[in-house]
Amino acid sequence: MALHLTLAFAFGLLGNIISFLVCLAPMPTFYQICKKKTSEGFQSLPYVIALFSAMLWLFYAIFANDATLLITINSFTFFMETAYIAIYFFYASKRDRILTTKLVLGFNVFGFGIIFLVAMFLTHGEERVKVLGWICMIFALCVFVAPLGILRKVIKTKSVEYMPFSLSFFLTLSAIMWFFYGFLKKDLFVAIPNILGFIFGILQMLLYVIYRNPKKTLEKPTLNESSEHVIDVAKLGATICCELNTAVAGPNNIGNDHVEDKYVKEQCKQINQDKNVSDTV
Repeated sequence: MALHLTLAFAFGLLGNIISFLVCLAPMPTFYQICKKKTSEGFQSLPYVIALFSAMLWLFYAIFANDATLLITINSFTFFMETAYIAIYFFYASKRDRILTTKLVLGFNVFGFGIIFLVAMFLTHGEERVKVLGWICMIFALCVFVAPLGILRKVIKTKSVEYMPFSLSFFLTLSAIMWFFYGFLKKDLFVAIPNILGFIFGILQMLLYVIYRNPKKTLEKPTLNESSEHVIDVAKLGATICCELNTAVAGPNNIGNDHVEDKYVKEQCKQINQDKNVSDTV
């Protein structure tokens, strides 16, 4: 029994460490946002979803039996995602601020508020733990299904440019740790979603091995395609939020070059006209 609990603690601790590192993954993105003083090209949805997930698991862990390790990692995730959203909101355009406000109100205020009221006033004791556990598990399963979009994109484009191996590896490792933690603690609400997370993680790594050396040059994705990857990757884990850098294609630069060429031609034409006038005189 003591060994059983010790192993559960060990897997939970490892899960905390790995999830802690993955949760820090968006920091380079926000460094760029602060440096450029704009959040253009990025979306707030992944961080809102990650914050909502952390809130759900924290709420569940408070009432669950001996769930200290769930409380620690989700508390850290809660504060990190709050900071990410605050930075994003500060540098976002007016349109993005309105959208972010709607998302936060929808998920983190009204959505969580309804769950809170139902759990606190319509359930009691063990029943409350089960209701919260089912809510967390269903939401986590929905989150883990999101990589299907990325897998389809990789197979279609035969490119893994927007599916980094390191991210897939650590997410898979995290899923393994949390599965064994839940299994040894006999907490199926934690164990079951991570089975799906492990399967999708293995599939992503297999696809990376198959398509890591593309045979042909691929077109650079547009902003909308890049944004799709941002959302999908960010939904890979219940307590994880990671975002890929998006690149804006260069139609504006093309437009600028056209204007400059036109300006140069007009100048040359004017010079020729002046020269003709001078020769006439």
